Amino acid sequence: QVQLVESGGGLVQPGGSLRLSCAASGSVDRFNGMAWYRQAPGTQRELVAHISRGGSTIYSDSVKGRFTISEGNAKNTVVLQMNSLKPEDTAVYLCSANGVWYGDTYYNTQYWGQGTQVTVSS
Repeated sequence: QVQLVESGGGLVQPGGSLRLSCAASGSVDRFNGMAWYRQAPGTQRELVAHISRGGSTIYSDSVKGRFTISEGNAKNTVVLQMNSLKPEDTAVYLCSANGVWYGDTYYNTQYWGQGTQVTVSS
């Protein structure tokens, strides 16, 4: 069983920075990709950034140039560095992992964390 645990959310002033981390537990060897989504009250969940196993990244237009997704130092971890934060970035940020490998066995499955609150306000 895979569990994703996020950390690093909080309250920050506009223009500030936050660093989110997500760590996967369980006997998984690797994922095809990991990502951060966000969901504000009354809105649909949206993709913020995705990183593939090969290191390719994609970002939503709203965060390009401000956010950076990267692999963490530990296995199966992902980090989201958020700079120049705006009030409209306020949301619950959720970590996701897709495509699970246990050795040579692949499962086309997507896992989700519980989410961490990010609030940008003065």
